[in-house]
Parts: sequence; C-alpha cells; structure tokens
Amino acid sequence: MNIWIAIGATAVGCYLVKLLGLLVPAGLLERPLVQRLAALLPVALLSALTAQQTFADGRALVLDAKAAGLAAAAVALILRAPFLLVVLAAVVVTAGVRALTG
Repeated sequence: MNIWIAIGATAVGCYLVKLLGLLVPAGLLERPLVQRLAALLPVALLSALTAQQTFADGRALVLDAKAAGLAAAAVALILRAPFLLVVLAAVVVTAGVRALTG
C-alpha cells in the first residue's frame, strides 16, 4: 500500500510543479538572466546525470567500460561525426572493453 501513496504523492507533486510553471508571470520569463539560465540549465543537468551514471557506483568512484565508451563518444564528437556514429563508437568501445576485462 505504501507504493501507491508514493505514486499518488509523485503525481500530485508533478501536477503542482506544472501548475506553478503556468502561474509564472510572462514578464519574469522575458528577463535576459532567466532566458540565459533556461538555455544553460538543461545542458548542466544532462552533463551531471551523464557523469553520475558513468563514474559512480553507489558511493564509490569507478573507471570502467562506461568511461571508455564516453571517451570514445567525446572523441567522435570532437571529430564532428554524425550522431549515429558517435553512439556506435561508444557502444563498440564499451563492449570491447567489457569483453577484454571480463
């Protein structure tokens, strides 16, 4: 029964956050600082999520096949490879490192 309480609380919370976004005055959203933050915030959050998923295992810092795959993707991006090639490079390198290290 506790899981349904958590699901209900999450649904209500999501609705309230959406409602709060609709109640923000338009004048506030047109400020240059707010527009700059709105443009940069998704990039920062995605970068933090990628770093956490790649280099963390619980409370420990790890360097494993995921880090090698991320490095391969970074090299492919620097070389301006198409997105599908970037993903393919990351997958191949990650799989290769996992196959070699067991």
